[in-house]
Amino acid sequence: MEQNVEAIVQWLRYQINETGVKGLLVGVSGGLDSAVVAALIQRAAPDNSLGVLMPLKSSQESIEHGKKVIDSCGINHLTVDLAETHNVLYSSIKEQVQERNEFNKKNDQLADANLRARLRMSTLYTLATNYNYLVVGTDNASEWYTGYFTKYGDGGVDILPIVEFTKQEVREMASYLEVPEEIVHKQPSADLWEGQTDEDEMGTSYDTIDAYLRGEEIPEQDKKRIEQMHIRTEHKRRGAKQFHLKK
Repeated sequence: MEQNVEAIVQWLRYQINETGVKGLLVGVSGGLDSAVVAALIQRAAPDNSLGVLMPLKSSQESIEHGKKVIDSCGINHLTVDLAETHNVLYSSIKEQVQERNEFNKKNDQLADANLRARLRMSTLYTLATNYNYLVVGTDNASEWYTGYFTKYGDGGVDILPIVEFTKQEVREMASYLEVPEEIVHKQPSADLWEGQTDEDEMGTSYDTIDAYLRGEEIPEQDKKRIEQMHIRTEHKRRGAKQFHLKK
């Protein structure tokens, strides 16, 4: 794990030099993956790294854990409260479609959650422009393969330092980096709504996805579920489709 961490840190420094930016920033949610990335970028650029807390319908536990992440790795930080911005924007959008009798109540919760993810990423890029930093993503191998991220939200980043590591490997990395234990072992959740967990939403567990990615045998139902998610979310891992005139 020491070798893996050192390799990532060197890679992050290379990205800074290659792109000509001054440093790196990450959104800190209070979850495992962002805690690991915060610790990594702080090691790579101690004086030019930034952890951004963006409370928005966040649970009190997530807010407290986010602060613990900041304190534990010693990263520079700031807080941008997006609650009012989100309420104004989503209420305005919702009002317009309701007036047209075209409001889709079935998709309301998901549209709301995705808007929050995209507001956070817009915030990170605004700060990145101000500081001349790269936006660092937090997706691990399990999330990337299944597409468990919001397109142009938490998936809209410049670089992905832990995308080759499974959830279990990220946990091991977190322990090595001395991330607080309650964050290492907490139930994974994107904190999209009360009681939401990643595994309930995906319909399978991270341990099962990790095993699948390692080439191990898993129950056929889980295998089918994982492969369906991968196929359905392929568009998230690609750029926009382009029209090419045949000549």
